Amino acid sequence: MRAVVQRVSQASVAIDGVEVARIGLGLLVLLGVAEGDKVEELEWLVGKIARMRIFADDAGAMNRSVVEVAGEALVVSQFTLQASTRKGNRPSFTAAARPEEAIPLYETFVERLAAEIGRPVPTGRFGADMQVSLVNDGPVTIVIDSRLRE
Repeated sequence: MRAVVQRVSQASVAIDGVEVARIGLGLLVLLGVAEGDKVEELEWLVGKIARMRIFADDAGAMNRSVVEVAGEALVVSQFTLQASTRKGNRPSFTAAARPEEAIPLYETFVERLAAEIGRPVPTGRFGADMQVSLVNDGPVTIVIDSRLRE
């Protein structure tokens, strides 16, 4: 499982020109599920994201988590995070989990993240063509791969 985590002052998702989700201060999480990903990886990733200290404390140092700043989270599925660009110029997405495997993990990820941060987590729509807008604060962008956790 791969996630791109961006600290944002605001973010939103639109589908067919209609806004379906919006947050203020918090995290935009782009989530890519790989074939063979397990719940254990998901649990680790949720904990890592919820506790990641990338928000400023009173001294201006990145020392607070999204929970500590009462921030929000927006999760958007993005299978293209599993792209391989090793050969040629056209990315291969064969490492991405098929929808029947990815959707339950994606939905569980959202549920667990909501429980971890103590508030609902809005989302895009799995498999939809979405327009994601954000104001990256910092900019702060972190890439996390659950298979590289050790």
